[in-house]
Amino acid sequence: MAGLLPWLRRTNAFLIFLAAFAYSPAVCAQDLTIDFDPADAKIDFTLSATMHTVHGTFKLKSGRVHFDPSTGKMGGAVVVDATSAETANSSRDEKMHGEILESKQFPEIVFTPVLAKGPLIQMLNQQKPMQVQVAGVFRLHGQDHDTTLTMSVEPGPAGRLDVSAQFPVPYVRWGLKNPSTFVLHVGDTVDLDVHVRGKIVISP
Repeated sequence: MAGLLPWLRRTNAFLIFLAAFAYSPAVCAQDLTIDFDPADAKIDFTLSATMHTVHGTFKLKSGRVHFDPSTGKMGGAVVVDATSAETANSSRDEKMHGEILESKQFPEIVFTPVLAKGPLIQMLNQQKPMQVQVAGVFRLHGQDHDTTLTMSVEPGPAGRLDVSAQFPVPYVRWGLKNPSTFVLHVGDTVDLDVHVRGKIVISP
């Protein structure tokens, strides 16, 4: 009997470990929530122009999305602060905010995810980098546009997720003004490069 007790203790500890793992955020099948940290986000944009390329940045205002790993259905929103856009050129930035983004009137750029395509729960369980197609609505300048983004997701410890996406935004086709002049020609598409870090929590 004395030799049996240590074995039972080890077995019970192992079973407790398995139970905790099975219900951790990375593998739980119920709805999950991802909170993104604005302080740990990097949003760059590039815009082609005559003789050079314009580089700029945005700041993340907030980000919280939730999803059902069994169906891929998503909700929530990722909100970018349009008033934070800057290109390190004050006169250009003033024109960008006043005439193009009109950021005083439209201070937010919002992506609302609707559906993630792919076996999310299986991919999260693997704890390996993955690519996920996320369909949603991109709200820019007060107008909604259906779009699908390819996101690279890298799971980390303690439910952490590093998410990145690179995609073009056809801002002229979406109703914004092209700032081109007779001398300076500017592209009608801006490229966004987004890197954010989030943490998975179990939805209440």
